[in-house]
Amino acid sequence: MQTTKSSLAALTLSAIGVVYGDIGTSVLYAMKEVFGAGHVPFTPDNIYGILSIFFWTLTVIVSLKYVVLVLRADNHGEGGLVAMLALASQAVKDQPRLRKVLLVVGIFGTCLFYGDGVITPAISVLGAMEGLEVISPTFKQYVVPLTLVILFCLFLVQKKGTAGIGKFFGPITLVWFAVLSVLGLVHISHNPEILWAISPHYALGFMWANPGITFIILGAVVLCVTGAEALYADLGHFGKKPIRLAWFSVVMPALVLNYFGQGALLLKNPAAVKNPFYLMAPDWALIPLLVLATLAAVIASQALITGAFSVTKQVIQLGYLPRLNIQHTSVREAGQIYMPFVNWGLFAAIVLAVVMFKSSGNLAAAYGIAVTTDMLITTVLTFFVIRHAWKYPLWLCIVATGLFFVVDFLFFASNLLKLFAGGWFPLVIGGAIFTLMMTWKDGRQLLSEKQKLDAIDLKSFLEAVFITPPTRVEGSAVFLTPETGVVPNALLHNLKHNKVLHDRNLFVTVRNHEVPWIGMAKRLEVEPLGNHCWQVVLNYGFKNDIDLPKALTQMKGRGCELDAMTTSYFLSRDTVVPTLGAGMAGWREKLFAQMHHNASGAADFLNLPSNSVVELGSKIEI
Repeated sequence: MQTTKSSLAALTLSAIGVVYGDIGTSVLYAMKEVFGAGHVPFTPDNIYGILSIFFWTLTVIVSLKYVVLVLRADNHGEGGLVAMLALASQAVKDQPRLRKVLLVVGIFGTCLFYGDGVITPAISVLGAMEGLEVISPTFKQYVVPLTLVILFCLFLVQKKGTAGIGKFFGPITLVWFAVLSVLGLVHISHNPEILWAISPHYALGFMWANPGITFIILGAVVLCVTGAEALYADLGHFGKKPIRLAWFSVVMPALVLNYFGQGALLLKNPAAVKNPFYLMAPDWALIPLLVLATLAAVIASQALITGAFSVTKQVIQLGYLPRLNIQHTSVREAGQIYMPFVNWGLFAAIVLAVVMFKSSGNLAAAYGIAVTTDMLITTVLTFFVIRHAWKYPLWLCIVATGLFFVVDFLFFASNLLKLFAGGWFPLVIGGAIFTLMMTWKDGRQLLSEKQKLDAIDLKSFLEAVFITPPTRVEGSAVFLTPETGVVPNALLHNLKHNKVLHDRNLFVTVRNHEVPWIGMAKRLEVEPLGNHCWQVVLNYGFKNDIDLPKALTQMKGRGCELDAMTTSYFLSRDTVVPTLGAGMAGWREKLFAQMHHNASGAADFLNLPSNSVVELGSKIEI
């Protein structure tokens, strides 16, 4: 029992560092943006109203929607938009048209995650560095350069992995939340009546008196729930209980105390609106607070970068992106990966955001559209999961998700007002990645159809070959083929040029499924074809690490034991040639051909030994 308690405590501490780093740094800029825009006059009633709106936004969106409802929608223990998308698409698989729409909507939401991934590190680190201006106005010129240096160092160390420094994330973030609580309590103690703002009647009163202003400021209020999606995305790493425990025991109390402390400060000193968070601290504490805020911002950014690697890997295995170079940074943790292309692509976009927007205030205008769209999509997908997968009555599903849909839609609509002030930036990033994903998916479909037209039936071909068999050579040949039952091009080329056939021949197809994990017990499907030939299907979930030689060790006991020293892997390296006519638009076919050309080698992706791989090329017109 003690072990269980200690492991729960360790997971909860880790969850505080990884899951809540992003939402924990929102105190740096959320209150400042609501009052700093000048839409809300400084009156005690308005301050009480805004604090009440903050409290109930955290309660409805984070506590009720994500912690209570969405965390229940786990896909074999995994969470996140990709897992939810897989769950929803499986739930409506008997309705192909609806399933296709949900897949497109879900993939678009996944693309917006990258837009969010650009804004979050930029706004978090900028918000922390802006404490320099509070220490001395002369430091203002150093805010952007120092932000870029910190972000560069953060992305530079990604290739070394986070296993070494990851153990410090939880304790540092716990200290951060403790400091937030203390800062808030000090100012609340000077004006304890501010706690009455917890009452919803202050929020409702403000909305009733100022409906237009309320709608406008929702675009800034949403900043207090930045990172709420991380709650669900990190479900597989920590489990429901630690995430819930961390939220209700540490994170939410600390955030509420700090926001209410900022409110008490503004009641006493309205001029503090230029940076209420840092102005809560005494002068002697500003530099230590700046250092701690920077560490918290870096940890929040780290969690999002790691999330970008994980999501990209999942999307590749679902077939929406070409293979990319994936490096494992830990021998013990399979999930610890580094993707150079994603890392530096993300960094380049973040540098662009920092240089273009220059302050957390300007970036706040860009932030919101992506995250509220994702929140809206999550709510929609949740409806289909609880209706079609859990089989709950329609009225209950509407009641369960209807309130959240209305709240999410109001936040989304308010953020549309920021479209031309910067909201376009994450949408452009998300739209560009969506174009790449759909082009890759459609191109793969065209390629598959073309290969099927030219395909030769494998069983018939082998029967014909073994009427007058070619010379058999020692060893095993593994031929990779995208479809079962067809002759791989590599086999045709091998017979044509080498005029030999190995003693044992395996025709292997790798299938990725819309579930996170598939265990070793269900990994292999084998069909004997005679003459020491086998058709093999390898099944993987979108979070499994693909290791083809390891999977094929299960052939032992099925009449085919592979010796690593005498096994060769034959791959077809196809060159795609775009042509005029049916298919995709010309520019999309050229884009697909370029993506196909630049995809990392299948050998690395499948974890094949480099000294045992034979690649044979061919051209395919689409």
